[in-house]
Parts: sequence; C-alpha cells; structure tokens
Amino acid sequence: MPSEQELPQPPGPEWETTCRVCGHDDDPEPFWESGWPNEGAICPCCGNEPSMNDVSVIGLREKRGYWLGQGAPWDSPSSRPKNWDILEQVKHIPAEWR
Repeated sequence: MPSEQELPQPPGPEWETTCRVCGHDDDPEPFWESGWPNEGAICPCCGNEPSMNDVSVIGLREKRGYWLGQGAPWDSPSSRPKNWDILEQVKHIPAEWR
C-alpha cells in the first residue's frame, strides 16, 4: 500500500466557491470540494464547468480571454445582478489563477 506521501495530491484548496475563470462567487455550491473539481457545478456567469483542465493558469487564461472576447455574456442571464460590475467581479479571481 502506498504511503500518504505517494498518494496523488488534490490540485486545489479544500473548498473553493469562486470561479477560476470569471471570479463569480455567489453560488452556495462550491466549484471545488476537497481539492477536486465539482463537475456538477456550472458557473452561471461564464458557463465554466470545473474540471481537471482548470489546474493550468494558461488554460484558464484562454477560457477567460474567450469569454471576455465574446463580450462577457452571462450563461444564465436571469442570474445577472442588476448592478453587475465585471471589473469588480474579476478582482475576486484567486491570485494563483490570474
């Protein structure tokens, strides 16, 4: 049996509720649980579904760039707050994923 040091380590923090692509953080369902992607969660803002592809800063920047290049449309427009400020929201993207 492998020792604890030999077991694969999760690629993220224990509990992460902020979308790594757009910084949205208004959902009770976490995007990452126990360090692993919650593949059932979909960001209502950018539409990103957390996956193992989201452990690459380069990949996240590509997704973010595409979303912003499309005009930052909301995946679920009815969830968009009336006073939504994209510049304020992207400030919430965790520093390690910018």
